[in-house]
Amino acid sequence: MQLGGTVHDPLHGHVHISQLESMLISTREVQRLRRIQQLGLADIAFPGANHTRYEHSIGTMHVANMMGHALGLEERDIQKVRIAGLLHDVGHSAFSHSVEAVLARNPSLMPVIDGERFSSHEMFTSYIIKNNFPKYDNIANEVTTVFGVDACEFFSEISAMAIGNIKGNHKPYLAQIISGDIDADRIDFLVRDSYHTGVSLGLIDVEQIVDSLTLHDGRVVLGGHDSYSEDMALAAAESMLIARSHHYSAIIHNPVTQSVRAMLLRALEDTLDNMEDKNETMLAISEFFTIFNDGDLLDFIKQHGPASANNLLLRIREGRICRTALRFNHQSLKPGIRMALSTIARYGAAKKMFEQELTRRLEHHYETPVLIDLSVARGVPKSIRIIKGNDEHFIYDESALANGLVRSISRQISLCIFSNDGKAELEMDVSEILERIEELSPDLLRYIRNEKYLNIEGVMLIFYCLHTLFSQKDNLKVLIPRIRNISCMYQLVEGFAKNKRLENLLDYRFHDRYGFPYSDSLFEDIQKLVAMGLVDEDLRYYDKNGHWAQRYEYVLTAEGVDYGKNIAKYYSKEMEHITDYLTRHKHGIPRDMVSINNIRYYR
Repeated sequence: MQLGGTVHDPLHGHVHISQLESMLISTREVQRLRRIQQLGLADIAFPGANHTRYEHSIGTMHVANMMGHALGLEERDIQKVRIAGLLHDVGHSAFSHSVEAVLARNPSLMPVIDGERFSSHEMFTSYIIKNNFPKYDNIANEVTTVFGVDACEFFSEISAMAIGNIKGNHKPYLAQIISGDIDADRIDFLVRDSYHTGVSLGLIDVEQIVDSLTLHDGRVVLGGHDSYSEDMALAAAESMLIARSHHYSAIIHNPVTQSVRAMLLRALEDTLDNMEDKNETMLAISEFFTIFNDGDLLDFIKQHGPASANNLLLRIREGRICRTALRFNHQSLKPGIRMALSTIARYGAAKKMFEQELTRRLEHHYETPVLIDLSVARGVPKSIRIIKGNDEHFIYDESALANGLVRSISRQISLCIFSNDGKAELEMDVSEILERIEELSPDLLRYIRNEKYLNIEGVMLIFYCLHTLFSQKDNLKVLIPRIRNISCMYQLVEGFAKNKRLENLLDYRFHDRYGFPYSDSLFEDIQKLVAMGLVDEDLRYYDKNGHWAQRYEYVLTAEGVDYGKNIAKYYSKEMEHITDYLTRHKHGIPRDMVSINNIRYYR
């Protein structure tokens, strides 16, 4: 690797860069990241959090380099993952995720480029890497000299790595290094965000994590050479999960962070609504992700926005942030409402409608302007694998702590109501607000169902049908089925998905890379149901070839029964097919019957 210089990073020290990397850093695409803050406007809550996407990209490149060497990769592959790490954020919008929400919230305004509708920053990143960098003559020539391939071919491979796309890649672990459950991107931003915010996210031992990585069947997994190093690998992964959980609760869901994020988003959407030419609006949105930096976006709002947007912008600049009038988290919401809001929050258009309609109702009732932000944690880790002895296992089957942390991340939800007049305090009646949320949520869930199938509701219906099929009740107790293993749910859902009448409702993609049918998104949805309190997860230990492992068994809670009964009326035909299938195959469903006192179960 021909050196092109050195960058000094506050976390990683001296980071050496190659001549090709130096050329890439000098491009306008990478230089733009110098003026895009990593955490948006979080520096209003955390004054030190003014670090940028640029320094994070340098850090990701460095960590990817560490991972590549720890895994014993060929030097050429290490150079590739370094470059993928350097470029993995070039498609981020100004103010990062704060602005990216505009795409999901306004599907009709998603830019269309080369006939494809762009819905995420990853799509912009892939497009920029594949189309922009090969056009630099000096970069193209250097790629040919160093790698002996055409620049278009080279950057097409880099774009797939940068966004974690392993399809068709004969070395999928290269993409996993940049975008996986334990990757260079996450390692760097967790350590960097903790450093700059001053918020301790727990001990993240980067060297321990990196040293614990190994390759197995073409995948990056955690491992060790003896039982102690295996335990340390497990501890390293647990520390990552702790940090991810605390990152949401301490930084992303900080009320001040949420308030300023909601103010910026409202100002931007008011500005976009104020523009008359839709094509001009879509062009502007594409420029948020390709040309604009943070200052450009603020100038855009100032130039094109109505008075309401400019008032919010002025208050942001002067630090006059909307005060929190009321905040709900998972502990202050009933399981059914928690589940409804969690579903709504993951569908941008419905989330926008919820916030706007609740705002309208509250402003009418309290006769004062309010601002609302609904946020949930995303990116639940789904496929971290660990070598124990000679076998490969999921980390969640080896660590009750890891399983609990996945549940903790899955359940994180924050609904904030802010006073938007900039002056007065606002007192609200909690029970009255909850009633209004409860009234509004079913309408929005129906809206989402009309737009697309909700796979998680299909899984919920299976749990509900299993409960209905096997449960028994008398005056004293209820007898309920406990499904013995999550793999049973995988098999059931995969079977249902082959039914033409259910393939859309249960649209999960399975693979057998672990030796059995597995779906990342199905695992995530089951964890959400558990985290929301609709399904109870029971931990069991069992002996597998002299190794004591954990397995998880599932029963529907009383709240889950109510929720399942409520949504079943929207899926009458699907319910018939699910019930018929389960009835015909009930003897092959592994389960235990659990007896619970009626008062205890329904309270």
